[in-house]
Amino acid sequence: MTGHGAVVVGGGIAGTSVAAELAAAGVGRPVLLEAEAELARHTTGRSAASYIPGHGPAPTRALTAASRERFDALAAEAGHGFLHPRPVLHVASTADEERVLREEILPLAPVTEVTPDEAVRRWPALRPEAVRAAAMVEDACDADPVGLHQHYRQRFRALDGEIRTAAPVVGIERLDRGWRVTIGDGGTVDTDLVVLAAGAWTDRLLALAGAPPLGLTAYRRTIAIARVPSGAPVRPDDPFAVSATDSWYAKPEGQYLLVSPSEETPQEPGDARPDELDVALALERVNEVTTLGLRSVVTSWAGQRTFAPDRALVVGDRPEQPGLHVFAGQGGSGIETAPSAAALARAVALGEDVPVDLRRHGVEAAHYSVRRIL
Repeated sequence: MTGHGAVVVGGGIAGTSVAAELAAAGVGRPVLLEAEAELARHTTGRSAASYIPGHGPAPTRALTAASRERFDALAAEAGHGFLHPRPVLHVASTADEERVLREEILPLAPVTEVTPDEAVRRWPALRPEAVRAAAMVEDACDADPVGLHQHYRQRFRALDGEIRTAAPVVGIERLDRGWRVTIGDGGTVDTDLVVLAAGAWTDRLLALAGAPPLGLTAYRRTIAIARVPSGAPVRPDDPFAVSATDSWYAKPEGQYLLVSPSEETPQEPGDARPDELDVALALERVNEVTTLGLRSVVTSWAGQRTFAPDRALVVGDRPEQPGLHVFAGQGGSGIETAPSAAALARAVALGEDVPVDLRRHGVEAAHYSVRRIL
């Protein structure tokens, strides 16, 4: 059919990365549609952004591992890196947290147990009496979500991709061959391939096409930048500290400390706002295990993390809607898995084999297929 070779809906890291991959594959006249006036407004730009090997369920861990070489390739292409070393320190302060650390965290390959004394040496802000057990992920990194998103955007445009902002999708119609996407201004785009990469809004977009929902759920996650009292033991190269049960995390942010209560509060798709009680809870939980005495914050924000029922990425189309693909459910791993997840989504959408480097890390299309949710 005439029209665009692909329409990608969603301008966050998911949509922008897969759009760039499709353009690189030679898909003609690809277009990226974003409902907001700017790209990456809701989730990508609000991420704590880390690359943590061993993080998440097995399908996510495979994508994270497969992304490392691709991050290096992107860095060579851009002339600068998107990952910067920062080890992760898992801290167990209670008997239950110690059980979780030993049964669920330590069995993962990249994780190494350290003594409580070593944990305090690595993060001097810890109260020694608050550490029952600990573990380190030495090859974890901070990530640069804004820089990564910008690189994919520039690559997409360099390959003749078109980006339209303030272009909400209000209709998706099946044609005799392909799809017609209607935009809020009344314009339409005809295409053989639609990729819905709109995070929490993906189920709503599927409904426009008369397709059943995936059961995606958006959860709010609050982050605050806390002031560090004068003389407090905080160093720029301190690790990213995380409770073993994911009830708080903290890491240096310039002269401040980034903290979160790691909450998961279900919410409707929209502009997530921080809750003052969650900000206070973050300070309280970090203070319980440290000597920092955090009392105030410079700023706070909230983002949305979207999960499928089994918490694995969802990729592909259904037999009854060929060409209407989804690329959603990245949860809290959208940045660390972006390079490999986008390559997987491209392969599935174009009917290609999963790239060899992804398969080497255990990435198989069936593990992420939308058809598992049928």
